[in-house]
Amino acid sequence: MNAPTSPGSLTLPTPLNSRLPQVGATIFSTMSALAQAHGAVNLGQGFPDFDCDPALIEAVHAAMRDGHNQYPPMPGVPALRQAVATKLQATHGQAYCPEREITITAGATQAILCALLAIVHPGDEVIVLEPCYDSYAPNIALAGGVLVRVPLDPETFRPDFDRIRAALTPRTRALIINTPHNPSATVWSDAEMRNLADLLRGSQALLISDEVYEHMVYDGQAHQSVARFPELAARSLIVSSFGKTFHVTGWKVGYVAAPAALSAEFRKVHQYTVFSVNTPVQLGLSRYLADPRPYLDLPAFYQRKRDHFRAGLAQCRLRLLPSEGSYFQCVDYRELEAGRALNDAEFCQWLTREVGVAAIPVSAFHADKQDQARASQDKIIRFCFAKKDATLDRALALLRQL
Repeated sequence: MNAPTSPGSLTLPTPLNSRLPQVGATIFSTMSALAQAHGAVNLGQGFPDFDCDPALIEAVHAAMRDGHNQYPPMPGVPALRQAVATKLQATHGQAYCPEREITITAGATQAILCALLAIVHPGDEVIVLEPCYDSYAPNIALAGGVLVRVPLDPETFRPDFDRIRAALTPRTRALIINTPHNPSATVWSDAEMRNLADLLRGSQALLISDEVYEHMVYDGQAHQSVARFPELAARSLIVSSFGKTFHVTGWKVGYVAAPAALSAEFRKVHQYTVFSVNTPVQLGLSRYLADPRPYLDLPAFYQRKRDHFRAGLAQCRLRLLPSEGSYFQCVDYRELEAGRALNDAEFCQWLTREVGVAAIPVSAFHADKQDQARASQDKIIRFCFAKKDATLDRALALLRQL
């Protein structure tokens, strides 16, 4: 009898040709592990450290107790799709058919991947506006698409429509936008959405609109969903996240709203990736959405946290950038003597080890290594303020040492 092998001793018979040869562990996993190793306050990865509404948990428990524990319909539980359609009509004035135009997904990241796999053919070009969420580029690669990187304005992180127009070609299959924006916390305006509609008019390009932070918009601004603009909505797959909205990121439930023809193609891919999404959670969410107050009150809830965090950061030698939406705050650290010789990734590691606060380098939101180096010279890092006040206060006390 052969002796049992130890873990990790097996070898492949032939070398594996990786589909994503440049991809390793994400910066979020790396910085969270570093924070844990050094006992640092983790303001890096974007998730709350506080509980969700007990009423939402009870709604999910009730669905479990009532026996709703088997497969739901592939596109999602009808009651939740109806609740999403009702919400979109009420908040953005756009009617979506819950039967044909709303699909429940296993979070927003799965939704974005399935959207790209559904519409992108090998060789098609997909425009992304950098810096951007780090799943976009690998998802485009998995779809066989060609990544076309267009930088946001380096000073303001706002869209540069002249550059977007120059990047559009007959091979452009899609453009991905994100508002409120991760990592910069900027929010697209009504005028910018209208400029986008003008720019895309006559183009065959589709739009993937990442709106996972849609209910985190501050200072009296309104979230400008593409659903508000019929000309854009007609070519768009809109992605959102219940995890972000209701403080349950670990549940991984989101949705896509799109015209029927786009939804049909999206569902073809969705059914062969996850097929369907957690039944009792869907039913719990459908019941919870009957009351709009939790998401309508979210801007005030997070604005208070943002203002508290910004007031504390103002006492440090960090230059605050605007935070118009999302639950992120970017800062420029170039005035710190300790950071002058460090790029943003090195500074985040130093900050975690030596100060005890973890953040994320903005260069991590660039796909190209050369651009990462250039972005690092900007010396900008991102904090997450979706934390208990005690967590934020502990981080601020440490950051004041700077």
